[in-house]
Amino acid sequence: MNETLQGWINLYKPKNISSFFAVKKIQSKFQINKIGHCGTLDPLAEGILPIAIGKTTKLIPFIIKKEKKYIFTIKWGKQTSTDDLEGIVIHSSNYIPSKEAIKNQLRKFTGQIEQIPPFASAIKVNGQRAYKLFRENKNFLLKPKKVYVKKIKLLKSNQRKATTFEIECSKGFYIRSFARDLAISLGTFGHIYSLKRTKVGLFSLKSAILLDDLLKIRQTLTEFNCIHSSVSMLDDILAYEIEDKEDLVNLSFGKSIFIELNRLIKPPLNSFDKNLLFLLKKGKVLSYGKLNGNLFEPKKIFI
Repeated sequence: MNETLQGWINLYKPKNISSFFAVKKIQSKFQINKIGHCGTLDPLAEGILPIAIGKTTKLIPFIIKKEKKYIFTIKWGKQTSTDDLEGIVIHSSNYIPSKEAIKNQLRKFTGQIEQIPPFASAIKVNGQRAYKLFRENKNFLLKPKKVYVKKIKLLKSNQRKATTFEIECSKGFYIRSFARDLAISLGTFGHIYSLKRTKVGLFSLKSAILLDDLLKIRQTLTEFNCIHSSVSMLDDILAYEIEDKEDLVNLSFGKSIFIELNRLIKPPLNSFDKNLLFLLKKGKVLSYGKLNGNLFEPKKIFI
């Protein structure tokens, strides 16, 4: 097993496989000991699935908060049990909303909104995944969740009774729930016909690698040059590059270290936590913790 490799793979997950299956294929192919992914994509969805390798997996909680962008198509007239093509039809209507009606309704779904996740989702209910309870035909309720929608754009409408959208949204936003709720607000029913995630944080389609292409390579991941540095996804962090060897030793023992504030690598104004500091060494994350005045107090150490 490869114990030293760390960083990100900007993977393009194809349709008809689970995110878990994609991760396991990469792990097996390259003999990676520790691996994880950010933001599960349903089997019927495709697109960007950031893969964390080695100690970079400890950064997943920060990356999962990043804004995401999707292109998706809603098919009007039928609501399914899973809110996508996988489920059975549970409600139907002959009404197909006009482009103007859809555009007017989109305003109600912008900004902070509440939505109930689909029953076939990974939300936990009393310690069990909702999709498991759903498949076992058990009765349960899901609570509304607050989510944020930055922007929704209507791209195409009424092609084969369908409308295509582009959306930028926060962590925890369910496209399937949006399709269900938008359709009902328009006086009809609908479900997701196709779904593609085009961006997660700084990772986009432009730099993504197809799963099949990745599995065909004969070199190591570093030789193939598809590994992005651990900090490549952290565009809004407060960071500090360690130079002193004594600081490295103290850090390895979990001790606090003195920070030269004039050497801080400052984030944009939209930083999610101004007291959170990441310590770096040649692009690799060594630790993150709290900045208390001039003193760095480590919370997690990766060395």
